[in-house]
Amino acid sequence: MFANTYSQPGTAESLASLRDAIARHMRCTLGRDLPGSGAPLPTELEVLQAISFALRDRMMEAHLATEGRIRNQKSRRLYYLCIEFLMGRLISDNLCNLGLKEDCRRALIDLGIGSPLDDILGYEPDVALGNGGLGRLAACFLESMASLALPGNGYGLDYEFGMFKQTIENGAQKESPDRWKETGLATSLERHSDAVHVHLYGTVHETKDEQGHVRHYWHEARLLKGIPLDMPVAGHANSTVNLLRLFSARATNDFDLDIFNRGEHYRAVEERSAAANVTRVLYPADSVVSGKELRLVQEYFLVSCAMQDILRKHEEAFGSLDSFSTKNAVQMNDTHPALAVAETMRLLVDQHHYDWERAWTTTKSTFAYTNHTLLPEALEKWPVTMLERVLPRHMQIIREIDTRFIREVVAQGLTDTAAHKRMSVVEEGTAPQVRMANLAIIGSHKVNGVSKLHSDLVKKSLVPDFARLWPEKFCNKTNGVAHRRWVLKANPELGALFTRAIGNQWIHNLDHLIALELQASDPEFLVDFLSVKQANKHKLAEFIHQHTGVIVDSTSLFDVQVKRIHEYKRQLLHVMRIVHDYLKLIEDDEELPVTRTHIFAGKAASGYWAAKQVIRLIHGVANVINNDPRVQDRIKVVFLPDYRVSLAELILPAADLSEQISTAGTEASGTGNMKMTMNGALTLGTYDGANIEIRDAVGPDNIYLFGHTAEQFTRMKAENTYFPKAVMEQDEGVRRTMDALNSNRFCESEPGLFRWIGESLLDRGDAYFHLADLRMYLNAARGAERIFLSSGEWGRKIIFNVARSGIFSSDRTIREYADDIWKIEPVRE
Repeated sequence: MFANTYSQPGTAESLASLRDAIARHMRCTLGRDLPGSGAPLPTELEVLQAISFALRDRMMEAHLATEGRIRNQKSRRLYYLCIEFLMGRLISDNLCNLGLKEDCRRALIDLGIGSPLDDILGYEPDVALGNGGLGRLAACFLESMASLALPGNGYGLDYEFGMFKQTIENGAQKESPDRWKETGLATSLERHSDAVHVHLYGTVHETKDEQGHVRHYWHEARLLKGIPLDMPVAGHANSTVNLLRLFSARATNDFDLDIFNRGEHYRAVEERSAAANVTRVLYPADSVVSGKELRLVQEYFLVSCAMQDILRKHEEAFGSLDSFSTKNAVQMNDTHPALAVAETMRLLVDQHHYDWERAWTTTKSTFAYTNHTLLPEALEKWPVTMLERVLPRHMQIIREIDTRFIREVVAQGLTDTAAHKRMSVVEEGTAPQVRMANLAIIGSHKVNGVSKLHSDLVKKSLVPDFARLWPEKFCNKTNGVAHRRWVLKANPELGALFTRAIGNQWIHNLDHLIALELQASDPEFLVDFLSVKQANKHKLAEFIHQHTGVIVDSTSLFDVQVKRIHEYKRQLLHVMRIVHDYLKLIEDDEELPVTRTHIFAGKAASGYWAAKQVIRLIHGVANVINNDPRVQDRIKVVFLPDYRVSLAELILPAADLSEQISTAGTEASGTGNMKMTMNGALTLGTYDGANIEIRDAVGPDNIYLFGHTAEQFTRMKAENTYFPKAVMEQDEGVRRTMDALNSNRFCESEPGLFRWIGESLLDRGDAYFHLADLRMYLNAARGAERIFLSSGEWGRKIIFNVARSGIFSSDRTIREYADDIWKIEPVRE
């Protein structure tokens, strides 16, 4: 499996090799003796460190063999550019993919280490290089590329701290640094020999060479050094190990001895500190100009490091850049890497002396762009004045791209000046801005959305002018998730049940789960399936009690909404339903059909006031309901802090009902909906994102969709026909819910705390249509609850959901990208 270096996992040779490697690193790398020597016992963290070094040895060997095969076959490569990669815990994931978990368990026993492997693996922190769905999608894609033996590597930034560690104090989110690196685990390898230099600020000088060609030079620029860190990504049960290459920012002159000797000790390291800030934290707050500028620098640093590295690798392999676009594909995941278009043009024109047309043809043939949002605030725009100061040469290049593009569309017969203004990269006005989405579209040969609905809205609503100009450029690639991570690893008992029932082919091709449909009528299989679910719920209930103090009934319906806190995702709508049910219970003496536990988790961006207030509301409602003796524990509300991949791996297998209730037309795809479907949860959702495709796959009888469509909301906005106060006045249940939220019932110690809800929904137009969908939401939830009372019917529905979830594997998504956009082929041993 490892190029004749290591034996096949599960053999005596593999066990001996892994055991010896762990022992060697324990002694030689960590300087700690093994049990039985009389020396102090190593800590669990030290054991984990030794395991990580032993794993890295194997993975780097396998990566070198993978690279050798790619070079020998001169294969076309894919490079995936993303500002975040939410990798989670890597050691346990790689042990699973490499088939070494049982060998590792036995090796620790042989070495006399008493702690169980699972306990030791629990000391690994989540690799905090991402925040939400964008970063987790990128991580799933890397795993699928490696498992499909595709030559695909990722490029990102090596953040010193994660976005933040979330704690809750008096119901409010508190943020602190996520010091995920302090454990010193060997999950990556620093590569100083591949360092690159990145220029910022300064001025642009023009000169002419002997042939009269104009050459541009960056003058008096600030210089940063990009140090790459290689994180191996193992495919499942194959010999492929690809890389995620991450760059950290360093100063080229990080210590001024003269200043230090003058006694100005802090000034002597100013340059080092300023450089480190570039990769200090993901998404620095942009509420002030300096934070916004740091984000721009961060994004440019990523693409400059990546594109310099990619061009260098190609030149080393092929001797020139002549075949660059035929041997390389670069995917820009969202608009954060859009500056890669301008940077590649700069590198080709200024450094490699390409003429403009040749450079532009190469650039467009290389790049593709994935759009992830329709929300205007998430479509990045940068002030022209800022770009001119930070990246003066790039602003020149962007203007040239823009000028030539408008000239091209006019030549094609599009003379509508209003369309020109909408399509232009530079949005003129009193404060001109650069539209990064337009730059990415113009500079790519393919543009894709991430669900059928989203891709359709991209063409119809977001950029219709571009879609009419280049209809062949736009396509759909519905997202998927790494099922090996989210079922095989996160829910091993369920995975084992699948394998006993239908064999293990589902691990390599999730479409094979369709065979489970035949098991839906088997009473024994149904009992086993529900037993696995119940065990997962019991495990989560214990975790909830341990970390929040709330005791929940593990046999209750676990109603789960875990995701980034945002107004469009409508956690507020979920809370409104809880309040509605609570009032029916205590004021109307209406018996609830099902005992339910509402589980929330997610982070609000540091500067997002409304999202933070929703977290406070969840805790305010939970405090009242959980302590009201009249409820008799029929409703419990729980917020689990610091949502992360490892916590998701605990929550998702336990979910009964998956809340996917975003305003239709706002969620590009959603991937939590796919993960919970695979793990046996029914979806309660809106006609948004991939919910529609889940309905099409599992059947309308096995999902609970409700609410207005994106088209209806668009029409309501255009015709100004939505009046939230009228909705409230016509529905007594809605009115009573709003009255409760606007009162001090859930904030007695801070009167008026939640008055903003009424102001937002009733006085400011309810931008995300909470009241428009509330009654339909209540009815859909009741339908799901009635089915939950019948374990047989509920069980059959969740089995159908799992059986038909094969289409939502990221393997399928990656195959489509590889065939339709990247044009890359597997490279196998």
